[in-house]
Amino acid sequence: MTVTTANLLTDNPALYEARFPDPERLAGRWAEDCLRRYGPPGPRVLDIGCGTGRDAAHLHRAGRAVTGADVSDAMLSYARDRHPGPAYVRADLHGFDLGAGAFDAVVCLDSALLYCHTNAQLDGFLSSCRRSLEPGGLLVAEMRNGAFFLGRTRLLDAPSVNGFTWQGTAYRSTTTLSVDRAAQLLRRTRVWTADDGSPPVEQRSAWRLFFPQELRHVLAAHGFEVLALHDGPGPRTEPPWREGDPPRTTADGDRLHLVARLAPAPRP
Repeated sequence: MTVTTANLLTDNPALYEARFPDPERLAGRWAEDCLRRYGPPGPRVLDIGCGTGRDAAHLHRAGRAVTGADVSDAMLSYARDRHPGPAYVRADLHGFDLGAGAFDAVVCLDSALLYCHTNAQLDGFLSSCRRSLEPGGLLVAEMRNGAFFLGRTRLLDAPSVNGFTWQGTAYRSTTTLSVDRAAQLLRRTRVWTADDGSPPVEQRSAWRLFFPQELRHVLAAHGFEVLALHDGPGPRTEPPWREGDPPRTTADGDRLHLVARLAPAPRP
């Protein structure tokens, strides 16, 4: 078996969309609903960690001036080809400079924020957002909720198995999760098998587990006011978000949804 820190899905964007289909564009529609609900100062949106570009393209079709940014050249190439409309650029969410005040909103979906494993990386992300946003601009993010794992083990007790078929090949993934409490990471070991005769591949990766009060504190330190921080409904909750659903006031479920506003510049 080959062991790697590479990611079969992010290295193969079409395979990613086959594994995580979103035909109703729930993630993009949810993000657009947040933008309409909380009102950024203008239409310019940065989708950081844009992946295949399907959410960026939805926001573009909704009338936003969208830039999609990702660190993966494979994802960016796929996005330009399959989901045209937005401008696509290479940028690392740990630290990026796409112009001071260049955007009215930053969107970060599908747990991309959780790749900020260290406090320095999180500070780099939020400093970059602050630099990129106009005063009053919005940060909209969706991710797993670290608080969900307090006293709950059902996602950790046994591996989860998923299978799907893409271009005639049947793929199967077996994912084992464990919590590294000292590092505050959700570690993932995923074994991929396929019926095309290729050898199994074991991937290892991790997500940072953020807690609601922790996020409130660090966002305030970077000049953001939290407008909403809740566990749903959202694009990956059960049941999923539907048009017109108001946000809940709880933050106990598996997913966490964040909307924060950059404070206006102080008057001289």
